[in-house]
Amino acid sequence: MNNEVLYILLPDFAEHEMVYPAEAIASDEFALKENPKYVNKVVAPTKEPVKSIGGFRVLPDYSFDAFPEDYAALVLVGGFGWATPVADKVVPMVKHAIEKGKIVGAICNAASFMAKHGFLNNISHTGNGIEQLKIWGGENYTNTSGYVNAQAVSDANIVTANGSATLEFAKELLLLLENDTPERIEMYYQFNKQGFCALFK
Repeated sequence: MNNEVLYILLPDFAEHEMVYPAEAIASDEFALKENPKYVNKVVAPTKEPVKSIGGFRVLPDYSFDAFPEDYAALVLVGGFGWATPVADKVVPMVKHAIEKGKIVGAICNAASFMAKHGFLNNISHTGNGIEQLKIWGGENYTNTSGYVNAQAVSDANIVTANGSATLEFAKELLLLLENDTPERIEMYYQFNKQGFCALFK
């Protein structure tokens, strides 16, 4: 369905990197949304539970072999799995998403994976530092001039972020998705960035 936001989880994924966008999609500040604009879904190599860095196990909605044709966004959640061979199976999914003009998000090592396969060569982007992108990307990464030293960067429907930028990553994704008004997305960002006590003295 074209209202699904698909989170790609590889073994040893970084669970904290998907929390903020997923939460904002499913709920507001009061409760779960009765009619959310989008639905969160998990894609993993198989339908077997996939384990996070912290040891949580998530049951996928889709496997790589049963990847949906239509969706709203593809979010590559960081973690250690992007340095393993199974990550190469995600390449056709990213190509499909970009060709179809879908929103693509990649954080932490997933952004380095994007560099490795040339997906950052025509856009402004960031990641876990320019040196890591060059190491992972090798000859396939030809856009060092497009690197921006920022927490998160959004360009041409692609959001990249470093591993400490969970909130900034969420904000840029939510803005592209038009999940809410820009003002309310900014409020969500500031509430979680500054904290309750700072905003409500």
